[in-house]
Amino acid sequence: MHKLKITVVGSGYVGMSLSVLLAQHNYVTVLDINPDRVNKVNKLESTVSDEEIESFLSDRTLSLKATLVKEEAYKDADFIIVATPTDYDEINNSFDTSSVDSVIEDALNMNADAMLVIKSTIPVGHTKSLQEKYSTNRIIFSPEFLREGMALKDNLFPSRIIIGGNCNKSILLAQLLKDSAKKNNVQCLHMGSTEAEAVKLFSNSYLAMRVAFFNELDTYAETLGLDSKQMIDGIGLDPRIGDHYNNPSFGYGGYCLPKDTQQLVSNFRGIPQNLIESIVDSNETRKNFIANSIIKRNPKVVGIYRLIMKSGSDNFRSSSIQGIMTRLKNHNIEVVVYEPELLEAKFFGFSVMNNLTNFKNGSDIIITNRKSEDLDDVMSKVYTRDIYGSDS
Repeated sequence: MHKLKITVVGSGYVGMSLSVLLAQHNYVTVLDINPDRVNKVNKLESTVSDEEIESFLSDRTLSLKATLVKEEAYKDADFIIVATPTDYDEINNSFDTSSVDSVIEDALNMNADAMLVIKSTIPVGHTKSLQEKYSTNRIIFSPEFLREGMALKDNLFPSRIIIGGNCNKSILLAQLLKDSAKKNNVQCLHMGSTEAEAVKLFSNSYLAMRVAFFNELDTYAETLGLDSKQMIDGIGLDPRIGDHYNNPSFGYGGYCLPKDTQQLVSNFRGIPQNLIESIVDSNETRKNFIANSIIKRNPKVVGIYRLIMKSGSDNFRSSSIQGIMTRLKNHNIEVVVYEPELLEAKFFGFSVMNNLTNFKNGSDIIITNRKSEDLDDVMSKVYTRDIYGSDS
């Protein structure tokens, strides 16, 4: 197999997993603005918490390097994959695509032939606007469907590969991704870039809707003293519904679902809708309900066991438990945090404790999104809505 030169811009979950995936059979260069991340990649260390990535870096022969220098990364690359962050801008009600736009402009100026693949999540129609701005079809969009902590696994066993754009090299990109996967007969769909962008946002919004649905069921059950598990077990036996992605939580959070649902609401501006906006509203209602359930118990000190929302993740951006913490603080309840990933003594004004025993002894109530063996000895203090002991 002929090895291609591939540049991946960004070394978060998407970029790191794709770099390792493609470096099995190709020459991959990671471009990042963070020297620490570049050094980690060059030492074959993962920049994110992902067991599969860490295993590949230590056990496999990979053609992988990283650089801070744009010219070095873009020159002679056959593919330039954009995996930079696009946070949601609350003021403009849209993703901040500045990092993506900057990469596209630089890459087009420095490489006249490479195919540019946007993996970052962007507003519907953004790829087309870039194609028109630069009068090129070398820019396409290919969405990722990854779970934090399992990003490489989800690339090795993809649910589907979607290629959005009409560049001649798009078929080659699809083959590259399929050849790097372990799963056989991966279904690959080619479509317009705008349709592909919509697939990404609607997929994540559906998942958020499912989380919101089972959380509202759980709110109903807890209010009336019913057994959520019995209800969900009965509902899940319907094959059209299934017994997956149904474990009640404190709300959907993480890097993708909150911002993707907000972006889809924004993309619906001027188009009739009720359901999409209600997903966002339902998540806020759930956090209000959880906070009020705790407030009713009149605790003096509430302990937050982990800011991360699920095992295997090192990321607590936009975790729903943070919204509950703020609500408790607004009711003058002292909140302390146990989060091993934090090295600081404070987290947005909340005290951080690094001794688990002291944390458990000093908390009147301990709230945790997911059960943990760490708390088995203080279960009488624990408040959680986790009924299956799983992340899904």
